[in-house]
Amino acid sequence: MGDECYTTQLIDRDGVFNVEGLEQFVKAVRLAELGLSYAVVSIMGPQSSGKSTLLNHLFGTNFKEMDAFKGRDQITKGIWIAKGVGIEPFTIVMDTEGTDARERGEDNTAFEKQSALFALAISDIVLINMWCHDIGREHAANRPLLKTVFQVMMRLFSPRKTKLLFVIRDQTKTPMELLKPVLMEDIQKIWDTVYKPQAHRQTALSEFFSVEVTALSSYEEKEEQFKAQVALLRRRFFHSIAPGGLAGDRRGVIPASGFSFSAQQIWKSIRENKDLDLPAHRVMVATIRCEQIANEKLSHLACDKDWLELEAAVQSGPVSGFGRKLGSIIDAYLSEYDMETMYFDEGVRTTKRQQLESRILHLVHPAFQAMLGHLHSKALNKFRSDLEQSLKSGKGFAASVRDCSQSSLLEFDEGFADHSHHLSDVAIKHVNWDASKVREKLHHDIEAHAMSVRDAKLSELRDSYQKQVTEALAEPIESLFDAPEQDSWPLIRKLYKCETVNALSRFANSLSGFELDQATCDKMMAELKDYAKSLVEKKAREEAGKVLIHMKDRFSSIFSYDKYSMPRVWTGKEDIRTLTKEAHAAALKVLSVMAAIRLDDKQDNIESILNSTLMDGLDYRKSLEAAADPLASSTWEEFSVGRFGDGSKKKPSIPSSKQLLHRKLTGTVTGGCLLHG
Repeated sequence: MGDECYTTQLIDRDGVFNVEGLEQFVKAVRLAELGLSYAVVSIMGPQSSGKSTLLNHLFGTNFKEMDAFKGRDQITKGIWIAKGVGIEPFTIVMDTEGTDARERGEDNTAFEKQSALFALAISDIVLINMWCHDIGREHAANRPLLKTVFQVMMRLFSPRKTKLLFVIRDQTKTPMELLKPVLMEDIQKIWDTVYKPQAHRQTALSEFFSVEVTALSSYEEKEEQFKAQVALLRRRFFHSIAPGGLAGDRRGVIPASGFSFSAQQIWKSIRENKDLDLPAHRVMVATIRCEQIANEKLSHLACDKDWLELEAAVQSGPVSGFGRKLGSIIDAYLSEYDMETMYFDEGVRTTKRQQLESRILHLVHPAFQAMLGHLHSKALNKFRSDLEQSLKSGKGFAASVRDCSQSSLLEFDEGFADHSHHLSDVAIKHVNWDASKVREKLHHDIEAHAMSVRDAKLSELRDSYQKQVTEALAEPIESLFDAPEQDSWPLIRKLYKCETVNALSRFANSLSGFELDQATCDKMMAELKDYAKSLVEKKAREEAGKVLIHMKDRFSSIFSYDKYSMPRVWTGKEDIRTLTKEAHAAALKVLSVMAAIRLDDKQDNIESILNSTLMDGLDYRKSLEAAADPLASSTWEEFSVGRFGDGSKKKPSIPSSKQLLHRKLTGTVTGGCLLHG
């Protein structure tokens, strides 16, 4: 039986605490797993009074016992502990050094008080081993011991309610019912004479101790009877901490996982001659142990396989059920903490739990942020895809943006908050982390993408309508200018107005789906209108650059072909002068058509000026000497510099053709008469 008790010296005779030995004992007996389901039993008494023998028979321990044949020297030195064998609940048995050991000499009193205080501070049940013949004696061996116990008890602030079980050894024939009152009277007398602080002057013994008395026969003389009595006493230690048990009314119990640290700190305080404030000590032990357990849980979480796999997965992409998986991992470690700290001071364990939870959340927050990033990307990609499909279906741009934006933001919200249905939930129940900044960024990115697509679509739309206008105007205008006639500009104006109005109407209808502000819409409409006008002007300038070719072609057509457009057959009877004059006049009409841009209906006298200047029989060279030469100006009188007849700001109208004609007719350009041959 002794092999199962893990006997360990806790404190040696010099007062040195065996920290390593206690830790090995705690680990070997798995003490930390017991919570409050354990008891501590210690024994005090004179040297060689059979304390170790009693404990070994009561609890199946193997403390070293005195050999009567070798004398009554001190056997137990210091303080020893062992596990009670076959006892429920788990019981730590503590054997102490005799209180009157002559081997210690003058040091006896100091160590005696220290060990007594230590036993009272950590024990639920203290056995007081005393000789039967000392009961009622003024100078009995147990009196100094009891005085010591009561004195050191005063150093415990708000002490534990300790069971004092007086074990009367070597009981005589005197009946127990006679011995007990005498012993109780002795105990009370000693209690009354012990110095007490002011706060405890009137405190009854029962406030500090619960006293019981039992008696045993002599082990040496009546061994079998002794063993039978011990067997009966042993039963009292079963369920000792249950209500009604030997220690059923104990209080201020240190949870088993804190026992080792608590014992070390108590002995340290005792050796430093400090009073033991047990409530404060319990808080201190709870603080240290809860923090140790919290650190352990955080350390284990950081290396947890499931957490590491989840952390790695979320770095590479979204994880289905992220919030639930992470919440489950956190729950597991918080539950372990709760289980291991449930018996410590509630205020301390709650505070340390909050700190642990905060540290865990700090550890997992980067993964949460990564998951939010994936959720943001998914929602943004959804918006892009949905917008593209919506626009392809013909839905208006603004309506598409509104619907797709709302749908994507809803997906983000549901993905963040939903714990029961959504596959990519992000939020965890342990903390109300705010996703508003990421949601705000998503909203901004959606708007930025929508603006980018809008600008591209508007650019495409503008280009499309400009192309339509070009197709509607460019070729017909070129055809009209290929054979300029008197009605060319009226036809061009009609064509320009009709096509521009149609294009602007269709353009306005196309723009309505974008729901642009009025200023932007007006600007784009004006730009298309200006484009149409500039196109007409461009074509007019291009054709004006070829005016001499057109004039020559017209001159040749009139001069060389008859009214049926057939080549003339020259007989010598033709009136060459008249034909030349007609051809010349026709060529000048071409020039008058090409000489200015006429996008309004305003009448001008360009043709008459040209005819009067170039067709009259006056010598043109003499006219050059006049003060006002109509062909020498860079503009026509009806078209002021920098403006055309329609009022829009433009460059002067075709000055190059007019000046070229002027140079041709004044001989400054070689080649003879402009329209000749």
